[in-house]
Amino acid sequence: MKSTTAVFIFAVSLGAASVLAQSSKYSPLSEYMMEPASEVALARSAAPDNVSGHATVKVLTADGYKVAAQGDNGFVCIVMRSWGAVTLTPSATPELAYYAKLRAPICFDPVASRMVLPYQELRAKLGIEGKNPEAIASGVARAYASGALPKMDAVSFAYMWSADSNLGPGVGAWHPHMMVYAPYYTNAMLGNNKCGEPAPCVLDDAGTPFTVVVIPMHGTEAIKANSAPLQGASSTN
Repeated sequence: MKSTTAVFIFAVSLGAASVLAQSSKYSPLSEYMMEPASEVALARSAAPDNVSGHATVKVLTADGYKVAAQGDNGFVCIVMRSWGAVTLTPSATPELAYYAKLRAPICFDPVASRMVLPYQELRAKLGIEGKNPEAIASGVARAYASGALPKMDAVSFAYMWSADSNLGPGVGAWHPHMMVYAPYYTNAMLGNNKCGEPAPCVLDDAGTPFTVVVIPMHGTEAIKANSAPLQGASSTN
């Protein structure tokens, strides 16, 4: 399974590789953590208020992602860390997994919350345990093969519209974009669009159950994190 965060790989191709190559081990876990209220606000910035304001929000803890606010629309918003960049197929930039400053707010639709979110939660769990990129990739592969993770059997979507994300050194927020989890799609099926331009593009895992299509949005759609309480979700312990 190559990435549910395919844009990370594109970000590195824009010139961050030399910076990432300087790191080959994880920073202290504290550097991956955020103050919970700030993390909730950042997670909600992934999507418009009418979506994220009614979504469940999970925040990262030393034991993995935990619910911080319960929603009512089936969406789930989190802030992915660098472990989300780990792929099952060989990558030219495995060092990105060690970039502790990476923050990627994302809001999964109800189908992606069922199918895709468990992969991100497992990646985070393995990363917290100190597993290297190869071990994370193999762990996810085994979990998928054994049925411990859900099968990718439908198209689903996720918002990544935050203006406050950090997708890699020298890249920052990049463009607001939609993530489309489209099993078995290839770039040829979309017209062989060039990745990074304002058109749908398969960046990795073409023709597999884990194909990710990225659709860039207009920059004016970027959403700033807002720490003010939003309606539609109540805090939980």
